[in-house]
Amino acid sequence: MAILRSQIEQSEVTQYIPPKGDYQTFRDEDHFKEKLKEWGLPAAKREFWYKERKLQRQVTIKGFETYGNTDEFNTLVIEFQDGKLTCIHPAFLKEMQSSSFGKESLIQMDEKDSGGATTEEVTKQTAAPVEAQKKEKAPAKPAREPKAKKEKAPKLELPVDKVHFTASVKQFALVYNPFNEENDEVVVLENVQIVQENPLDLGLAWCSHSKTLKKFELAPGDVLEFDGKVAAKKLGKGKDAAEEFIVEEAVLYKINNPSKIVKK
Repeated sequence: MAILRSQIEQSEVTQYIPPKGDYQTFRDEDHFKEKLKEWGLPAAKREFWYKERKLQRQVTIKGFETYGNTDEFNTLVIEFQDGKLTCIHPAFLKEMQSSSFGKESLIQMDEKDSGGATTEEVTKQTAAPVEAQKKEKAPAKPAREPKAKKEKAPKLELPVDKVHFTASVKQFALVYNPFNEENDEVVVLENVQIVQENPLDLGLAWCSHSKTLKKFELAPGDVLEFDGKVAAKKLGKGKDAAEEFIVEEAVLYKINNPSKIVKK
């Protein structure tokens, strides 16, 4: 009668996690010992201790459940003396066999960190299949949108022969000439357009401030008409007359030999 009462009291404090459906059993004694060795449990033992905060009970291992992508993980199915079954992680049962369990065990340290979780609650957590935890992964980060590439301005087909231009003076600049190691004076033009059946806008262009141009005593803002040839030649770095770096925009075109100049 005393033994029966003890089993009933133990059953009331233990939280059971019964196996879900069928579980695997051992093929023979050799298979049993092989699995015990794999789980780090003594192969010579048939009964093991199941320890809780205020009591400990002897259990036997009836079988195991498998989970994981390749069934590489196991959850043990253990049987109490009253015939009830519960699941437990192999490492947790192994920890229970230690004489220090309940004192300075790693499981108790985990309980302190989790705010005093009970042994039964830890059992419940460790028995949960890892497969279920994998399904609760953090949502994948959205893929970065590729940076939009700056669209290059279409390359202009420049006329080979001399053509007629309209433009206005933007500024004067000094550009270093590596051949004579001196600064050459140039004129930077804006609103440059080639006048033809289909007018062609060049935007900015430059030309040498030749003796011919100097006769017109040009100033920024002056509007000009002239003939000349154009070439794709970028203006190098330079400074204007006030020794300030010039032109925020690239000046990609050079006008050669301007003639028939009209200042408006």
